[in-house]
Amino acid sequence: MNYIALVNQVTRRILLVACTTACALGLMVSLPQLAQAQTITPPDVPGGKLKAEAGNVPFLVGHATGTQNYVCQPSGGGFKFVLFTPQATLFKDHDKQITTHFFSPNPAENGIIRATWEDSKDTSTVWAKVHQPDGMLTVDQTAIAWLLLDVVGTQGGATSSNTLTKTTFIQRVNTVGGLPPATGCASLADVGTPAFVPYQADYFFYQKEKGHTNN
Repeated sequence: MNYIALVNQVTRRILLVACTTACALGLMVSLPQLAQAQTITPPDVPGGKLKAEAGNVPFLVGHATGTQNYVCQPSGGGFKFVLFTPQATLFKDHDKQITTHFFSPNPAENGIIRATWEDSKDTSTVWAKVHQPDGMLTVDQTAIAWLLLDVVGTQGGATSSNTLTKTTFIQRVNTVGGLPPATGCASLADVGTPAFVPYQADYFFYQKEKGHTNN
């Protein structure tokens, strides 16, 4: 009887370990699926402006930290700081870098300089321009405008994932800083003077919702 009891006890322990292991494996499999199933809520925009067209949903969001880079140039009868490129890095999930942001020539438009985002992992790239006629909104007088941008070019990267090539629209919201300096560009002697102004913003990347196409 003691031998039979011992066998039964060992068997129960084996079954318990097997069940626990199976549950753990099931949880490990389900976690990525749950993560993939999570949706991104579009940002609130004042007056309902700067919304992406119906049939498009956000699939990626990143917080940008960097600079808006200006240079002093002649303008009309005077001088002003003109933006020549942003220089920023977008982060998500505990400071994980997802893209870099800058200006560059868009191959789809014969080299026209456009706002550019490059995926930090697969190097896929997207170019965009401000949506017309109402793709710009000043929400804070001390910060650069919020934007809705139309994608005008994409390019595959070094791997098959091509994260950014499905992008249709990009929103820039929740901006902080980044305005050109109020001084330092007032005379011919100032022409060519650069100014690198810190800024932050959130960028939402949209894709076509399943079952929808853009007109």
